Amino acid sequence: MATEQAGWTTLSRTSTGIAVDMQRLTQPDGSSMTLVRFLAGHVTFNLHIGSQEPPTGNAAIGPESGPTISTTEAPNVLACFNGGFKVHDHPGGIVTWGQHLTAVEPGLGTFVIDAAGHGTVGVWGYGLPTLQNPALNVRQNLQPLVTQGQINPKVDNVFAWGATFGGGKRVARSALGEDAFGNIIYVASMSTVPGDLARVLVAAGVVNAMQLDINPATLQMATAPWPGGPLSAQIPGQQHPSNRCQIGSTRDFVVALAAPATAPAVPAAPPTVASTPVARHPGSSIAGGGVSDA
Repeated sequence: MATEQAGWTTLSRTSTGIAVDMQRLTQPDGSSMTLVRFLAGHVTFNLHIGSQEPPTGNAAIGPESGPTISTTEAPNVLACFNGGFKVHDHPGGIVTWGQHLTAVEPGLGTFVIDAAGHGTVGVWGYGLPTLQNPALNVRQNLQPLVTQGQINPKVDNVFAWGATFGGGKRVARSALGEDAFGNIIYVASMSTVPGDLARVLVAAGVVNAMQLDINPATLQMATAPWPGGPLSAQIPGQQHPSNRCQIGSTRDFVVALAAPATAPAVPAAPPTVASTPVARHPGSSIAGGGVSDA
């Protein structure tokens, strides 16, 4: 993608072109929703395990998967973003470099990273994993939000998507999806409901999506303008500093890296999300509460 797509703002460039771009929408309650898109062929991913979550048991956690970005990753870092729920919330399986920290479960929303760093969002047991995409790193988090372009029918039951502090419905939430072109799209807001996340992702062309972490103290998205450049926070109101992944995180996170210059060019651009308010679903006007659970 040599030039910016209408409606998207470039966040990161590499020698192969635009690697990460962003769109910010305004929701009906005035809060913002941020979409960050990682363009296929320009970005690879790696899952890091936090110093406290998830528990590692007897697994060997090396520098490439520990609570800080490694020295070998640092020159290529384009972004880092939050993972999913704590293990005691039963979000599903977590695998780091082939080591199962918790059991992977069929039917759950899953982010798989293969040995080449290619990321895929889907449903475990239904196309994931495949022989072409062996599961090296896996992060699951609840039931899928979107499957084959269809929003989960339970999406408007906010209590099916994790407990919130104070019992609020509109709280800080994040999600991750993949579009038909292989681009990975992260979305987050400090005040939203699962249905709004799903609808915005589908409007952006996402075919499969999963919810990530929720509540104010967990959301994290920081991007660099070039590989290894200074990281800047991208979610208005996020509590974590932009360098959280560099100084050490207690929770798991995903780092996005510049792909090798020989990576294939990104396919044709997906549709643009219209810069219009996100439609509410019944009951979405209830204000979300929230205290830190970091």
